[in-house]
Amino acid sequence: MKKQDKIIFFDTTLRDGEQSPGASMNFNEKLLVAKQLETLGVDVIEAGFPISSPGDFESVKSIAKSVKTSIVAGLARASEKDINACWDAVKIAKKPRIHIFLATSDLHIEKKLNKTRPQILDMAVKAVKYAKTLCKDVEFSAEDAGRSDMDFLCGVVEAVIDAGALTVNIPDTVGYTMPAEFGAKIAEIKKRVSNISKAVISVHCHNDLGLAVANSLSAIENGARQVECTINGIGERAGNASLEEIAMAIKVRPLYYNVSHNIKTKEIYKTSKLVSSLTGVAVQVNKAIVGANAFAHESGIHQDGMLKDRSTYEIMTPSDVGVPESSLVLGKHSGRHALFTRIKSLGYKLEQASLDQIFEKFKILADKKKVIFDDDIVALIEEDAAAEREAFSLAYQSASSGTGTIPTATVKVINNDEKGGAVKEAACGVGPVDATYRAIDKITKMDIKLTDFSLKAVSSGVDALGEVFLKAKYKGMVFSGKGASTDIVEASAKAYIQAINKAKAFERRNK
Repeated sequence: MKKQDKIIFFDTTLRDGEQSPGASMNFNEKLLVAKQLETLGVDVIEAGFPISSPGDFESVKSIAKSVKTSIVAGLARASEKDINACWDAVKIAKKPRIHIFLATSDLHIEKKLNKTRPQILDMAVKAVKYAKTLCKDVEFSAEDAGRSDMDFLCGVVEAVIDAGALTVNIPDTVGYTMPAEFGAKIAEIKKRVSNISKAVISVHCHNDLGLAVANSLSAIENGARQVECTINGIGERAGNASLEEIAMAIKVRPLYYNVSHNIKTKEIYKTSKLVSSLTGVAVQVNKAIVGANAFAHESGIHQDGMLKDRSTYEIMTPSDVGVPESSLVLGKHSGRHALFTRIKSLGYKLEQASLDQIFEKFKILADKKKVIFDDDIVALIEEDAAAEREAFSLAYQSASSGTGTIPTATVKVINNDEKGGAVKEAACGVGPVDATYRAIDKITKMDIKLTDFSLKAVSSGVDALGEVFLKAKYKGMVFSGKGASTDIVEASAKAYIQAINKAKAFERRNK
């Protein structure tokens, strides 16, 4: 058997993934995800699109400074202004990359860019040559390559490699191609482009027809050695190829693909939970690898087979991807040692101060719930990890409602920007949550408008931990909030306060 090639995993959760409607993350949240992607073993982290906003520029720059082992890439259009901004953001990284994109399909060239093929070829070459004067590692993406003329696409690929591109990305930007078709396109590029051995062929597939992972794997079979993907497959429209699905397909079928990768698969579940928690984009229960039902067996026949030999119905084990094996673990009589041991077994390495804070929250939750499940613990850890300096914090909340009565709420909120800033207010509303929000509005005095609200159970049992996710608009911007509690009104208040804090932080940064 020939020596295995290594697949480069290029994660774009922080750039393309964040473009998923409602999935934007703040500065601290992006940094948290970047560090976890590095722990996961991602080879290239696309940290953002620096020219798009001052906030994105600073996020990319901070990630570039913090990440030590992964390549940090920034995205740029084929213009010197974009490339300069990108380089200024990533140049501090130990391994910086400039990622340039330019459309090559006639549809995009004519309708979007109002250019001609010769102009596009000239722009691509000039952009790569200029980027190369700043950064050794330059990647070029032929946007909408899936619908590009093959002769022109091959010509562009060959020209940008001559100009210095070390990676050439062939995106299926709108998820149009079929697996066999896309694989054949990669094979043809490999065959026809005379200097292709000087560059890595990359692919970036979208999931509009549900084929992003299939197309990516077909590309690997035909010579692609970098795959661009996201955690949980989030991204524009129907999303991107899912990192966890590609990584586990290669792991489960090593003889079929005969390639390897650097992904530490036991970190997959934790990474998935973190991204879902911070973006508010829930993972569907039947999602491969990381969905709640991915390792669940209800059928009697399946259960019988599993009890005899789990390989009868599982092609991978939960531990392969870091999914907790056990469900019922801790209760209110458990002490620090038991909780900290369980946290460690779940793969988390936390400072003592964080452990102490989580323990206090754990004891409060344990008094409300009869049993504590692994996903309860994960929710507590992520709530602590995602916290940033808050303008407001909820000190007290009480609400009442019933048939024939007017829902009322009383809240006490601490203004952390002012000394002695604890304020108590009461309000009425159409329901206990509405009343709570009206009382909070009286205290914060911010003209923030709720635009979306959802509630779900994030753990098991009749006394499950409820999680509220909401979106609120403030000064034209939309901010998300998430709160968890066994009391859904309390969870709602926490989520609302979090959204207000994000809006306040945005206001501070943009003064």
